[in-house]
Amino acid sequence: MAGTGYEPLDTLKPWGEGIWLIDGPATRHHGIACPTRATVVRLSTGNLWVHAPTRLTDGLRAELDGLGEVRHLVAPNPFHFAHIADWQAAWPKAKSWAVPGVAQRAAQAGLSLSFDRELRADEAEGPWAGQLEQRIVQGSTRFHEAVFLHNASRSLIVTDLITAIETAKLQVRHRPMAWIKGIDDSDGKTPPGIRWMFRDKRAMADSVEEMIGWVPERIILAHGRCYEKNGVAELERAFRRLLRDRMWDRELIRAKRKQAGKG
Repeated sequence: MAGTGYEPLDTLKPWGEGIWLIDGPATRHHGIACPTRATVVRLSTGNLWVHAPTRLTDGLRAELDGLGEVRHLVAPNPFHFAHIADWQAAWPKAKSWAVPGVAQRAAQAGLSLSFDRELRADEAEGPWAGQLEQRIVQGSTRFHEAVFLHNASRSLIVTDLITAIETAKLQVRHRPMAWIKGIDDSDGKTPPGIRWMFRDKRAMADSVEEMIGWVPERIILAHGRCYEKNGVAELERAFRRLLRDRMWDRELIRAKRKQAGKG
């Protein structure tokens, strides 16, 4: 498979104070070669928290060991588990965390995985409370994704909730599918297959508004281009259809208050 455009791969890349990205190899998904990305956070204890682990190489393992001890492995949704077992074997003392349904989906793919804890839906786990905000996006009984805010860098960490594939980095024959799905980086958003699994749009919108309320400055994506500025504006853009009625209602209320003030 051709390069991802995010080389070098399998190496730590500083993103901010106490946070690093790892660009991994591409995976094939519905005709698109999707780049992958993990996020590493060094907690106040010096231990490392790893979100959506990608391919583990000897070189990457040495880099991580030089940074701290890997103690927390996070499978943030049912599609990101392929490399967890390798990381568990490399750091047997690490605790593995997952959203509901990951182990079952891994079993369907022929992998027997075990996790120590399910991630809580409405608050951060003790080991990273106060350093990372944590929620599971509501609105679906079939697909669960945990989202996190790294407080120190004001970075929102999402997995598949937003995908922004830089089509210029794809082989020409793979570009049309990204355009058809509406997940190219010119207007990155939730892939349609995942969006359709959220039947309760009101609950999903509540979760998105909570993320907006965190006021992230940047957004880290597992697939494609990260947003290095204007985090709130990017969330409002990516979920504009979901939030359209609420935003319209707020504008009406604002206009009425303004009119009343003039009166």
